[in-house]
Amino acid sequence: MFPYKTSIEFDRKNSQALYLQLANQIIQFIKNQTLGPNTRLPGSRTLAKQLNVHRKTIVACYEELSLQGWVESVPKKGTFVLRNLPVLQQQKLKELKTDGLRVNVGFSFYGNLILQTKSTKREDGFMYFNDGISDGRLTPIDEIARTYRRISAKKTVFEHLSYGSTYGNDTLREVLVAYLNATRGLHGTKANVLITRGSQMGIWLSSQLLLQKDDVIVVGKTNYASADATFLYQKARIERVSVDEDGIVTDAIEKLCKQQQIKAVYVTSHHHHPTTVTLSAKRRIHLLNLSRQYNFAIIEDDYDYDFNYNHAPILPLASHDTNGNVIYIGSVCKTVAPVYRVGYLIASKEFVDEAAKLRGFVDRQGDALLELTFADFIKSGDLDRHIRKVMKIYEKRRDLFCTLLKDKLGSYFHFEIPIGGMAVWVKLKSDYSWETISAVARKHRLGIGNWQRYDSAELGHNYIRIGFAAYNEEEIGELINRLKRTIDDVKRAEHYR
Repeated sequence: MFPYKTSIEFDRKNSQALYLQLANQIIQFIKNQTLGPNTRLPGSRTLAKQLNVHRKTIVACYEELSLQGWVESVPKKGTFVLRNLPVLQQQKLKELKTDGLRVNVGFSFYGNLILQTKSTKREDGFMYFNDGISDGRLTPIDEIARTYRRISAKKTVFEHLSYGSTYGNDTLREVLVAYLNATRGLHGTKANVLITRGSQMGIWLSSQLLLQKDDVIVVGKTNYASADATFLYQKARIERVSVDEDGIVTDAIEKLCKQQQIKAVYVTSHHHHPTTVTLSAKRRIHLLNLSRQYNFAIIEDDYDYDFNYNHAPILPLASHDTNGNVIYIGSVCKTVAPVYRVGYLIASKEFVDEAAKLRGFVDRQGDALLELTFADFIKSGDLDRHIRKVMKIYEKRRDLFCTLLKDKLGSYFHFEIPIGGMAVWVKLKSDYSWETISAVARKHRLGIGNWQRYDSAELGHNYIRIGFAAYNEEEIGELINRLKRTIDDVKRAEHYR
């Protein structure tokens, strides 16, 4: 006889009903063959008495087991574990890797060495370098929350709670294209707009539609690492050209065009990622002319258009495009807060239609209520007011960061003060390596991060990108102090070696 009384345990503080707790435990006994096929279960009164529960609990448990197909009731004989139930085959799990084929759990699947897991782990007391992100503490949460509540309280809100368009919310598309037309010189209509969940989705959709195996896409020798990974995942061939103080070198792109077919060029024209330089007007016109002459697409990732401190932002390539060659990608994630996954892809109607179809298979639609909230946030002028507010704050932080870095560590680092954006492109003196700096920095509770991602072309330039916007003035001072203590330790170690 199976010892039910000592084998069954109930957690009466658990919100799960007792009969379900009992059923789940009996199922486990059946699966591990403690209760084998055709085993007769105790009568409901007998088991209820053993377990000190109401008989109705046992009856409900047996009914649940029967509905799930684990037991069967035989009239005048009792309840039995299903007689033809297969024995569950079990073995110790292993994990193997061979040439990208991963064998894990009980099946094989294909891994990819191009895509890397992005760690979000943070240790208490540590400060971390970042690529240049906004300060979440400056997010206008009250204004956004009020707008969201007001929209949610409308009687017509239920119209937006079912499946919607894969293009994104119509109201946001109309408001957004009007805003971009007015502020960035675009000439689009709602039909040219696809709402995405950030810039990365726009890059991925574009690569899926533009690139197949061995198709050529041109990028800078220093480039946004996630864009590189996206193109390589598509098995495209990346051709890299130089980037100087005037941006990506378009003469080098023209030379490539004369040698082979180019499908696309990826640029971050306003503030090149990662170097922060701005593409000059001469090169902008040259690139547009090349795209028309050689029939390639320009993926313009305008990830931080709003942040320019020395003068008004330069209009994007898309504002001068009259041939439909530019795919313009951006988001409000950088401007407001990364958690608000609202972005956009602006292109010809034909391209947007295809992108919308593709988007529907990986992400059926966006968050309609959030998109309506941001439509109101933009139309009411709240977005512009937020930009004006944080622009002043980020400019002060840029100036302080650059001043402290120059005054305290100028003999170890070289950099140019960026005219915009939220990061500085910093070169470490060639006598030192970021690998060493990164290891020593941990002793001072400073995380350098994945410094290798800034040198995808293996140029050995010793630069990394350090964001300043997410830290207030006191934190910037502490960040520089921890970096200085790190450098001092490295210098002493070199001296005694």
